[in-house]
Amino acid sequence: MLKAQKLTLAVLISAAIISSAQASEQSEAKGFVEDANGSILFRTGYISRDKKNGVDDTSSFAQTAIVNIDSGFTPGIVGFGVGVVGDGSFKIGENNNAGNNMIPKHNDGSAYDHWARGGGNVKARFSNTTVRYGTQVLDLPVLASNTARLVPEYFTGTLLTSHEIKDLEVIAGKFTKNQYSDQVNTDGRNLDRAIVWGAKYKFDDNLNASYYGLDSKDKLERHYVNVNYKQPLANDSSLTYDFSGYHTKFDANARTYSATGFVAPDYADNGKAGEEKTNNIWAISGTYATGPHSVMLAYQQNSGNVGYDYGENADGGQSIYLPNSYLSDFIGNDEKSAQIQYNLDFGKLGVLPGLNWTTAFVYGWDIKVRNVTEDAEEREFFNQVKYTVQSGFAKDASLRIRNSYYRASDAYQTNAYIGDTNEWRIFLDIPVKLF
Repeated sequence: MLKAQKLTLAVLISAAIISSAQASEQSEAKGFVEDANGSILFRTGYISRDKKNGVDDTSSFAQTAIVNIDSGFTPGIVGFGVGVVGDGSFKIGENNNAGNNMIPKHNDGSAYDHWARGGGNVKARFSNTTVRYGTQVLDLPVLASNTARLVPEYFTGTLLTSHEIKDLEVIAGKFTKNQYSDQVNTDGRNLDRAIVWGAKYKFDDNLNASYYGLDSKDKLERHYVNVNYKQPLANDSSLTYDFSGYHTKFDANARTYSATGFVAPDYADNGKAGEEKTNNIWAISGTYATGPHSVMLAYQQNSGNVGYDYGENADGGQSIYLPNSYLSDFIGNDEKSAQIQYNLDFGKLGVLPGLNWTTAFVYGWDIKVRNVTEDAEEREFFNQVKYTVQSGFAKDASLRIRNSYYRASDAYQTNAYIGDTNEWRIFLDIPVKLF
């Protein structure tokens, strides 16, 4: 991990030396107020999970307003600015069995009627390098905030982002708090210290690659790589090839839920295996796009003595930049999975601009489950329809409806993973630009 940090520092120093090779973002700063932007996203969210095999159903229905205000940078060699992110929400209906990471709960298990969260951040920019400290929503493959619920997951810490070399982005950061989507406590996930680093490079308009790393103290070390190539074809068609993969080493006291081999006697109570566990997961996909249609085929595979148990150690509830991820992520211990996906853009058909439909089927097999001799299987049939208003007073407002039909073999039911579920998600988003 220290070698990776030193390498990142060396790249940044080298980049600063040759930064005159391209225009400076800071030299073009218009001002603290002039470059400021602010918005509110009004979101109505509903998730219902119809559980099978005698397991209680869960449903959540709530309304929120997500605020994002970000100043510009002051002029000068070094520019300074501030930002605010936060949300205020209330539940709709009783939500007696509120779950699904949507609504916070009191100590007695009852759902909050209303709640608010958020925080501020400060930032500084020199040349093409920006440092931001405070409450942030992260979008990094190894530390990604969950944004698929009512409100986003927040991290508190420092993130440096550098574009000193043309087509190269370098990042490095340290975070000390993690607040999940359904938590009021600003460090509800009990993050000690997470250090991230990485880079992505655009070789040309068709080829790009990236690498990111994460070291979460006393929990895990994770590395991610990705290569994406788009091959243009005749008649505005294309073939896109994508490879991505993670290597994760879980520390002895990391929380895992799919470990095999030796585990501590109290593993069932706290999920801590008591010894290091390792997971490798990779995926390859190919997507053919022509006109309004696109078809993707993907294959994904795990190896090691634990599944890709992300999100359990304050490592980001959306840190899975892999194709076979819907309700299930197909990340079981030693699991292999294959997917076929079809997407239709109705606007390109000339029918209803802004309407999009995605359907997919994923099948997973060879899952190793602890204390079970027979390998498990799982499958999911996914559908999503999304409509985005294209013009007028409601421009960019969207309605998204998705459904998952998920089934697993007996060995892979609720005690091991999700368990048989029919899920509906309905989200209405209305963005309002303040300035």
